[in-house]
Amino acid sequence: MAKIPFDPEQLPVESIAGEAALPFSRLSAAWLRQRFAESCQWQPERLDESNLRRFPKFKQAAVLMPIVQRPDGLTMLLTQRTDNLSTHAGQVSFPGGSAEERDSSPIETALRETEEEIGLNRRHVEIVGVLPEYVTATGYRVTPVVGLLTPPFELAADPNEVAEIFEVPLSFLMDGANHQRMSIELPEGVGRRSFYAIPYQRFFIWGATAGMLRNLFHFLRA
Repeated sequence: MAKIPFDPEQLPVESIAGEAALPFSRLSAAWLRQRFAESCQWQPERLDESNLRRFPKFKQAAVLMPIVQRPDGLTMLLTQRTDNLSTHAGQVSFPGGSAEERDSSPIETALRETEEEIGLNRRHVEIVGVLPEYVTATGYRVTPVVGLLTPPFELAADPNEVAEIFEVPLSFLMDGANHQRMSIELPEGVGRRSFYAIPYQRFFIWGATAGMLRNLFHFLRA
């Protein structure tokens, strides 16, 4: 079982990204739909997560970034992975996974994997767009698929993959003051790895998940 050779929660915070929070006017379903429907100039951010290791062939994957329309504001639905998985065990992640031959597109992969992992029926998901691929240090090219969820809906976590399902206010995630930079020097010539972390209550969001949230942040503030 592959385990990361360090505990990210024990690392010191190197810096805070610090950009201003996304304006309240942009934290609505209508504005999200509009932003994805139009073209705008923006630059995805790619930390060492994208370049840490080279693979002869990357595995294709997709995740759903599920934004829930709650009466008190938009939230992002996330999962805590179980400790027995071969990659990213115990980490906070979006629902999703590897592409299969039967999948017609990354959107299909994201919806299928989400239904398998947390029992969310795709009829509750309104796809609003996709973000650029995010290349992980574990050899995956991940397509983030952004979807709006309208309650009520039922969830049922797959106990083999998902330990917990939770939500975080989108306003918290879309605030650069909550985005921490961390780095660590890894052994055996791997080099220095830098990544983002977004701690929220008892959850520690970091690595690829935090990186994809940063790209959503850049896209929405562009």
